[in-house]
Amino acid sequence: MAVNAVVNTPPKPMKPVEEVAAILISMSKPSASRLLKYFDAGEIRLITRAAAQLGPVTRPQLDALVERFADALSDGASLVGTAHEVQKLLEGILPTDQIADIMTDVLSHTNQSIWDRLSNGSEIALASYLMREHPQTAALILSKVRPSCAAKVMAQLPSNFSNSIMRRMLTFKPIVDDTMRMIEKTIHEDFMINVSRNAGADTHARMADIINKMERNRMEEVLDDLSKARPKSAEILKGLLFTFDDIVHLTPRARTTLFDQVPNERLILALKGTDKALRNVVLGALASRVRRIVEHELDGGEPAAQKDVLEARRAITDQALEMAARGDIELNPNEGDSTYIS
Repeated sequence: MAVNAVVNTPPKPMKPVEEVAAILISMSKPSASRLLKYFDAGEIRLITRAAAQLGPVTRPQLDALVERFADALSDGASLVGTAHEVQKLLEGILPTDQIADIMTDVLSHTNQSIWDRLSNGSEIALASYLMREHPQTAALILSKVRPSCAAKVMAQLPSNFSNSIMRRMLTFKPIVDDTMRMIEKTIHEDFMINVSRNAGADTHARMADIINKMERNRMEEVLDDLSKARPKSAEILKGLLFTFDDIVHLTPRARTTLFDQVPNERLILALKGTDKALRNVVLGALASRVRRIVEHELDGGEPAAQKDVLEARRAITDQALEMAARGDIELNPNEGDSTYIS
């Protein structure tokens, strides 16, 4: 009689977490173990609790459950993860108030991720993008990214533009949430999707790399010609260029870090024929023992071929650009600032 009562009792509806628990229990141990690696500690606790309280699951009920999961997977060729999908996933597993807390956190991180991705992206690509925007827009964007990113981007912008941005950042007023969400959506569509997709092929960055390899007089000729035809592009390029003469505009710390990586023979060759001011700046960044070696070679060494000198200088500027790209040093674009000159 008791057995008949159990058999005739319709199976109770299962919550999603109970369905997961039932499928995992029905699997072989190796298969279930492989799947469990994809759950975090909190999810495993929920599944374990549901499994412990699951009770009997009939074979037809389990077969129907497996069939439904298999159908869902075969039909689900395209999958879009959204905050709404996350909320639906949690419903029936967690209490309503706990879901509300989690969704607040999820939505907060979703909004912040735009600024995180900008902060982790190419400063050159972001600088090129901001040059096409109104200074107020540029100020807003730079106020939201990480300070280290904003500083590197500022270093790529023309001084008059960056000064305007700084003034605007100081006078910001609070922006309502709806407006900020609209701004974030626009930035995501305009920059994150269109610009960052081709960041590796950024035209200004590639042009700057080419011009950086030119002789100084040829570089100036190209920039002068470009200033007449495309002044905005010329301004962007000037902010991306770095020559051997620009070493005087590095901070003392950056100069020391740079020359620690340069072989003495290359440095000696690069300094041949330089003016006294530039030579003193470079020598001031060297350790005393290295400085004595370099000075001795420069005073008593033989003249070098101009081609070899230019190649040595170009190798040092390439080294500086590579170190700046890695974040080891910062290139200071404020030409004429004598603060850093020893």
